Amino acid sequence: MQEIKDRAASLAGLALERDAIFLYDALAKIEKDPARRSAFERIATSERRHAAIWEAKLLSLGEQVPASKRPSWRVRQIALLARLFGTRAVSDMVKALEGYEEGVYGAHGDVPEVTDIAADEAKHAEIWRELDTGKSNGAHRAALAETKAREPWHRAGNSGTLRAIIFGVSDGLVSNAALVMGIAGAVTASGQGSFVVLAGVAGLLAGAFSMAAGEYVSMRSQTELLERQIELERAELEAMPEEEEAEIAAIYRARGFPDDEAKAIAKRLMGDPKIALETLVREELGLDPEELGSPWGAALGSFFSFAIGALVPLLPFILLAGTDALFASIGLTALALFGVGAAVSLLTGKSAIYTGLRQLAIGAAAAAITYAVGSLIGVNV
Repeated sequence: MQEIKDRAASLAGLALERDAIFLYDALAKIEKDPARRSAFERIATSERRHAAIWEAKLLSLGEQVPASKRPSWRVRQIALLARLFGTRAVSDMVKALEGYEEGVYGAHGDVPEVTDIAADEAKHAEIWRELDTGKSNGAHRAALAETKAREPWHRAGNSGTLRAIIFGVSDGLVSNAALVMGIAGAVTASGQGSFVVLAGVAGLLAGAFSMAAGEYVSMRSQTELLERQIELERAELEAMPEEEEAEIAAIYRARGFPDDEAKAIAKRLMGDPKIALETLVREELGLDPEELGSPWGAALGSFFSFAIGALVPLLPFILLAGTDALFASIGLTALALFGVGAAVSLLTGKSAIYTGLRQLAIGAAAAAITYAVGSLIGVNV
């Protein structure tokens, strides 16, 4: 019985590690930032070591090592999104994948090979957290600054962008599907199309503008708060340069640098006030002063993502009429709900089928309830 369990754990572990090798190799090829590319290459090397452990385990059990298969759907989608939007945009998705691996290994904690591998996977998640907050070792910091100056487009992506788009589409889809179905259930077939289109367009515009306004105000307030924190740090740097230099040295000592080397790094950084401020902001506040977010960008992104989602249940009523439009809307909305749910799995690390069906059930319940309420009201035009 234990041998069967070990075999299952080894096969599952090997599949996870092969997926991870594919993903980190792809991220390393895409990434232009030397510090980030080096981190991805280190993780890929670690994943290859893990895969070799599982292969050896299978051989020790008398099993044949299976041939490499096509990477999983989730990993392929993350790699594709990284190619389109950059590695920063898929940060949350990769961290969710790391968390999923930790969970799988945790379920096989009685397998001797698991302990060290699980510890490494936890370290991978920590590397990602450091990359997200801009924390890199001293040797890479100059290269990072040079790359940012030369290739500013790498600052455009951040881990929250795709998340906001996915949830914006989801909000628009569910809310307008419920509205459209409610109106469709309330009016007679003869007048259904025009009223549904009118209500659907109104719901699309009202929801999109509301989302955009809310995102703008939220992002603007957050940006102003962060800018204030940065200005306070700038004032401290100008008023107390010796104390701030000591703080930088302390940061590098805490990272394992010898005292003399930490002081030398701090003095070198203090030679350029801009770099010194950036270092303090990153290390003390966990912020990137060049990536505070754009209120207008957030507003426009929310507007268009909500509008795209809201258009899906409405489109059949614009192109078709009567029951054809209703059934087409139901079918198209169901497919879109499942697709959005599957996309959410890239962020959560859950099964794409599970999250797709969950999203479909939630949207279907909302639409069914509003359709039933509309039918009970029975407005006859």
